[in-house]
Amino acid sequence: AVANSLGALFSVSMKAVIQRVTRASVVVDGETVGAIGKGLCVLIGITHDDTVDDLKYIANKILKIRLFEDEGGSMWKKSVQDHSLEVLLVSQFTLYAKMKSNKPDFHMAAPGAVSEAMYNDMVSYIKSNHPADKVATGQFGAMMQVDITNDGPVTIELDSNNKFPVGKPKEE
Repeated sequence: AVANSLGALFSVSMKAVIQRVTRASVVVDGETVGAIGKGLCVLIGITHDDTVDDLKYIANKILKIRLFEDEGGSMWKKSVQDHSLEVLLVSQFTLYAKMKSNKPDFHMAAPGAVSEAMYNDMVSYIKSNHPADKVATGQFGAMMQVDITNDGPVTIELDSNNKFPVGKPKEE
């Protein structure tokens, strides 16, 4: 838990930015390291306090979020799992940027070794719950060029602290 500017404690959590795409790829040093067709490009942010429960919550949402049409063309009815679509996972510590004047501060992001282990666990979990050949990745810690064609556009932010619907308080 971390104190905010008012002194209140809050918990920082795993983040994901999910983008529905017609295609996406990651290039490192001029070489494509991951590429997908229709599916989801997901930016994953990992912080100090993330747990296996956070990982499973985010991973299951990635696989089950209904961002696609059904066979009749109705939107918001099917997931990547339902259609056996592709997923591109990209580590993204900058999701934890906090601004100090005009310079971003990334101290809320987990240290590299911790983040890399959690990211690799996320990739393994998703591959164990979705066809492994449908899962691609970026390269952890590298300067990457991520190229996407956002479909819609549809972009959804996830936060593992928000496991409950809005208006439903957490039980203590």
